[in-house]
Amino acid sequence: LVCPKVNSGNSAGVSFQVVLKIIKHYQEEGQGNEVVQGVLLGLVVDDRLEITNCFPFPQHTEDDADFDEVQYQMEMMRSLRHVNIDHLHVGWYQSTYYGSFVTRALLDSQFSYQHAIEESVVLIYDPIKTGQGYLSLKAYRLTPKLMEVCKEKDFSPEALKKASITFESMFEEVPIIIKNSYLINVLLWELEKKSAVAARHELLSLASNNHLGKSLQLLMDRVDEMSQDIVKYNTYLRNTSKQQQQKHQYQQRRQQENLQRQSRGEPPLPEEDMNKLFKPPQPPPRMESLLIAGQINTYSQNVKEFTAQNLGKLFMSQALQEHSN
Repeated sequence: LVCPKVNSGNSAGVSFQVVLKIIKHYQEEGQGNEVVQGVLLGLVVDDRLEITNCFPFPQHTEDDADFDEVQYQMEMMRSLRHVNIDHLHVGWYQSTYYGSFVTRALLDSQFSYQHAIEESVVLIYDPIKTGQGYLSLKAYRLTPKLMEVCKEKDFSPEALKKASITFESMFEEVPIIIKNSYLINVLLWELEKKSAVAARHELLSLASNNHLGKSLQLLMDRVDEMSQDIVKYNTYLRNTSKQQQQKHQYQQRRQQENLQRQSRGEPPLPEEDMNKLFKPPQPPPRMESLLIAGQINTYSQNVKEFTAQNLGKLFMSQALQEHSN
């Protein structure tokens, strides 16, 4: 995998060896919506991040309470270094279930990698799309704006607004180009000549209700979560407005009492800390809402791409029927 720095280049080249290892990892250990993860290894050369190898995180249960994941990674990288394989930790990969990867856990993990190594990326592999004949592998980074916000650890509405953070400016996608060595290309060419051409009529199958229905169901679930967050935020705004009115009324009463005391020749009432009397309500975390909005956008893009492919199949089927008639 060859990835440019944030401020250089616009594409990423992926070694097919890394792609095959990620696919194999999911086929061996991933089931349904279970997520598999692993480490990307490589080195930084000039203005590029070259990822040449990877290894998976082991699956462990509650019985493996003594398992040290950091120690496991260090031992793996030490072993790879002994056999002269690139061993620098430069990113990670994760599988996804119908595009469900925009989460707080992914954001925190990617921030840790990117804070240590600026060029780090996360590869997202979608086995559902890949199983339908379309390899789905995308690389993402956190944008510089979001990196600054994460460093400050201030996710209040004011901080996010000041930094101009929206769901569209949280992650930046690095385009991927899959590359093979020349020897691998020659081998594939030889295998293609020897293998019989199989009919791939399933690629024109119009049966898409399951995939589309599941995507729409996940989209509706996230829309429901977004509506709940909007209700919480509106409640916070109402409580803040109500408290401001109460504070204003209290100040007016104090002012009137001081005027009356002054007319009687008495000293004014002592000043009081308004923040102690009227504790401001805590604003709901807006980062979660941004992540939900980003996930909704991802689901919408997936549905858009899927329906566009189905429309193409419909037009092709129509043309074949007209030709047969």
